[in-house]
This record gives sequence, C-alpha cells and structure tokens, in this order.
Amino acid sequence: MGDTKKKIYEYLIEGATSGLSDEALYTYIVGRVSKANSKRIARAGFLALSDPTLTDRNVLNTIYALAIKHRLADSSAEEAEETAEERPRKAKASGAKASDAKASNSKAASLPLPDKKPKKS
Repeated sequence: MGDTKKKIYEYLIEGATSGLSDEALYTYIVGRVSKANSKRIARAGFLALSDPTLTDRNVLNTIYALAIKHRLADSSAEEAEETAEERPRKAKASGAKASDAKASNSKAASLPLPDKKPKKS
C-alpha cells in the first residue's frame, strides 16, 4: 500500500472512531493529507471495510457511507466529462439523422455479418 493511501486509511479510521462523519471526516482527512482526493478516500475506505480488526458497527457504517459518497462523486465526474466529450461529436453530425449518428457510433455497426450456412433438412 502506498504512503498516501496508508495515511488516508489511518486518518479515516482515527477520525471515524473519534465520532466524525461525512463532511467533518472528509475535512479531517484532507486537512492532514494534502494529496487526499475523492478517489483515494474511496479506495482507503473500501480497504478499511475489509480490515478484520475493525468490529465497531458505527465506525464501519461511517466509513462505508463516506467511501460510497466519494465513489459516486468520482464516477459522476467521469460521466460529466464523457458527456462533455460527446456533445461536440453530436454537433458535427447535426446534418445527419439522429438514428444514423447513433448507428455509426455503435460497435455493432462496424462488425462484419457472419456467413450463413444453409440448413440441412
């Protein structure tokens, strides 16, 4: 495990066991680890959930909630970037029908059709 993830992991457990949750826990971690971001916090959180020494249900629920929140935030940011990249492509294809533009972006449209063999009767 890398140094940054290990530090985030330790501060995540420390903050959760001291009673911090949600934004307060996030602020606590970011204040102590300068390289902390949503992706690293989510990974450290899921790593902490698999730790057999953690048995306190409240701590585990707090870590789980924070990890899921930051995992979803990370994935929604990626979706926003993908959507932004797709918009210029659609603008270029405005002269064509919408169904044609969708078909041309499809992987299936570029695959060759299989050779049909006659059925034996």
